[in-house]
Amino acid sequence: MRLDHVSYAAGPDGLKATAERLGKLLGTEIADGGVHPRFGTCNYILPLAGDTYLEVVGALEHPASDKAVFGQAVKARTALGGGWLGWVVAVSDLPSVETRLGREAKDGYRHRPDGHELIWKQIGISELANDPQLPYFIQWLSPAEDHPSAGASGDYALAALEIAGDPHRVSEWLGEPEDHPLDDVEVRWVAPHGTPGIVAVEFNTPNGCVRI
Repeated sequence: MRLDHVSYAAGPDGLKATAERLGKLLGTEIADGGVHPRFGTCNYILPLAGDTYLEVVGALEHPASDKAVFGQAVKARTALGGGWLGWVVAVSDLPSVETRLGREAKDGYRHRPDGHELIWKQIGISELANDPQLPYFIQWLSPAEDHPSAGASGDYALAALEIAGDPHRVSEWLGEPEDHPLDDVEVRWVAPHGTPGIVAVEFNTPNGCVRI
């Protein structure tokens, strides 16, 4: 199973300021990614090697952010000071996930600043909101060249996730082995009695490893 992206919720200082702060830590620019009209959110994007990317996301002052589960999750994390919101895995057989979870995936789309629309389907946001150690699932409908990782220089890559929680719970959720839930990124289980969710993410950069 492949990691698609990791999401970091904006802090009280706002989305742009949060993206600039993370960009300075990593030594690169995190660019405006556009708006999710259905979710009442907007994001900044850093393409990474291996078809992955970093998303910094914030809620808009719009009714959609109060109605959509994703918008609610972003607002709740921002209210706590911001930080890691969750992780997302890409799947090629979304119907099998729908069957396992007993419900249909939801449509998602984002308007980039250039007006181009990206489209996908996703499922598992409710579980992420209630239990942040669990990723949600995404299947992209846009062509590969439109994936947010497109244009990655190769100088920046996601190296490891540190997750507080129950490896067995996550393994059951993903249908993958506890010791190897992802094909391309190391997962370290830490703080088993801590608050579930991403504790930190390690990035490989031209200046060495950066842990955020």
